[in-house]
Amino acid sequence: MRILVLGAGGVGGYFGGRLVEQGADVTFFVREHRKQQLEQEGLVIRSVHGDMTLEPRVITSQDEARPFDLILFSTKAYHLNGAMQDVKPFVGENTVILPLLNGVAHIPELQREFGKDKVIGGLCFIETTLNEQGHIIQTSQGHYVRFGEFGNRATERIRAIEEALGGTKASFVRSAHIEQDIWHKYLYITTIAGVTTLMRAPLGPIRDSDNGYEYIRGVFQEGAAIMMAHGAPLDPEIVVKHMITMEKTGYMMKASMLRDMEKGLAIEGRHLHGYLLDLAKQHKMEAPLLEVIYRNLQVYEITQKQQEQ
Repeated sequence: MRILVLGAGGVGGYFGGRLVEQGADVTFFVREHRKQQLEQEGLVIRSVHGDMTLEPRVITSQDEARPFDLILFSTKAYHLNGAMQDVKPFVGENTVILPLLNGVAHIPELQREFGKDKVIGGLCFIETTLNEQGHIIQTSQGHYVRFGEFGNRATERIRAIEEALGGTKASFVRSAHIEQDIWHKYLYITTIAGVTTLMRAPLGPIRDSDNGYEYIRGVFQEGAAIMMAHGAPLDPEIVVKHMITMEKTGYMMKASMLRDMEKGLAIEGRHLHGYLLDLAKQHKMEAPLLEVIYRNLQVYEITQKQQEQ
């Protein structure tokens, strides 16, 4: 199976690298700057699960290639529109699109652009970042991708994808309930990204603060109520389960959104928190905790734009 990974950053570079490590036929679609970096340094991964340096196969928008069987979208949401146009020449009749973005707003966009039948469900969980040399620094014990057909269908293509993605040091797991998995991840990342960016702190000190647990639980409950009003297939006990996961998370854990803010980079606030607030408005629901979180993210974005001028 010929696989194209869109991007070679913390997510695409890590999971694509693990696939290359086990012998998969993987090509990375990258920008010219990243291509030069990879040609000079290689794809360098420093991970708690084992380090490696690879010489990856890369292409840019200037290159030609025949259609791929599977395309992993590991881009940020604010790059989605450009990314969809970039990969169009590599999408054929039987190409399958596997998005690893956070949230849910990107799914209908991909379906409109490529056709509903070409897009399957996917998500990933990993703590990773790029250092100044462009090396991928991966620090979490969890490093998994979940994927599956919408409607929980057991198709020949999903079985072929499962076989192609198997056998790596990372965990690629086929899910029989991918829609629920996506919404559960959306709730978790929205809450953890929300509280860590609002407090500009890792998760541990927030938990230790007065009523810190109650505050985090309140954000989980607020988000879950909006999602359930929208008809999302949430487990009724998901807030309890997410709180248990949160309690077990490392003291110094920071959401990737906070790490991006610390570097002065763009963030996905509109895609995650803004979209959830749109759903709240649609269902005439109050969401005061999420409103404060989103205002904080908007202030950051306004400040960044002013600094760039």
